[in-house]
Amino acid sequence: MEHLQTQGISLPRLGLGTFRMPREVCRAAVESALGLGYRHIDTAEMYGNEDAIGAAIATSGIPRKELHITTKVWHENLAPDAIRRAFDASLEKLRLDQVDLYLVHWPSRNMDLPAIFETLLKLKQQGRTRAIGVANFNLALLKTVVEEIKAPIACNQIEYHVMLDQTTVAKYLAAKSIPLVAYAPLAQGRAASDETLIAIGRKHGASAAQVALKWLLDQDSVAAIPKTSRAESQRANLDALKLRLDDEDRKAIAALPKDKRFVNPGFAPVWD
Repeated sequence: MEHLQTQGISLPRLGLGTFRMPREVCRAAVESALGLGYRHIDTAEMYGNEDAIGAAIATSGIPRKELHITTKVWHENLAPDAIRRAFDASLEKLRLDQVDLYLVHWPSRNMDLPAIFETLLKLKQQGRTRAIGVANFNLALLKTVVEEIKAPIACNQIEYHVMLDQTTVAKYLAAKSIPLVAYAPLAQGRAASDETLIAIGRKHGASAAQVALKWLLDQDSVAAIPKTSRAESQRANLDALKLRLDDEDRKAIAALPKDKRFVNPGFAPVWD
């Protein structure tokens, strides 16, 4: 499994997303993924399944140093004391002494960014999280965090797939050597039924979903966390790493409409 090096951590480029995955389903999914060779598990306090992931990790027998665990603080808990309480709760549920990456899950309109990152940096300095980062931050917010606050963020996790153009944010992140972690990398399942992707997959003996995933992972400094509870789909996502797309394939994918955003809560800032 290829890794991205960022802020002192080694981030596996393919991980398992667990959004909207109920506890028992989540535990079984994580157990399955770890058994197949996944080492990057993504969760959040808002998902309500950190305890299930903690149970799966505890029974896996996999050395902790081989795992990468990301969790996130919800936008309602961005005051310093609330961050600390949320972080403590997440660690307890995950049954861990340390997470690898702790993210601000969503920005909020009234957040105090300097105070947030002062708190996150203290958690990092205390060794309780190995790295810190953000999710769903647009270009203006990224510039504030990186250039004004000078926070050592290890990634920006955003919605990114073949149906959504993220060039502006992606170019900025690449220029700053900050990885982009793509969630909903299969456009919440819609990539599987796209005729262009189906045709490309047919040419390579692969599925449309595998084509969509490999298109992302072929990009420098991009990781992806597709969500799936089925072992067959988890295995198929791993097999996508073996796929080789050619210039003709990339040209066809570039021609697809890229204006489809499927995650956009009302409290999030307007994207550029």
